[in-house]
Amino acid sequence: MSNKEKYNQAFMETLEVSENELAGLTYTGIPAWDSVGHMALMAAVEDAFDIMMETDDIIDFSSYEKGMEILSKKYDVEF
Repeated sequence: MSNKEKYNQAFMETLEVSENELAGLTYTGIPAWDSVGHMALMAAVEDAFDIMMETDDIIDFSSYEKGMEILSKKYDVEF
């Protein structure tokens, strides 16, 4: 499974969205991505890539695209 597939899977399973809903998805943009959903998503992303994200990165993780940017720049995850 590619990193992009792992990333997408974390979103789809945690927030119960389909793959075609991911582009442009933002924090609080859907009811499932509230504060509780955000923490569940962060845990799923950390598990998928076997990383431990810094608090500032968890706070800055405000959209589907921003998450990929953070993971690429700070955690060496290639998409």
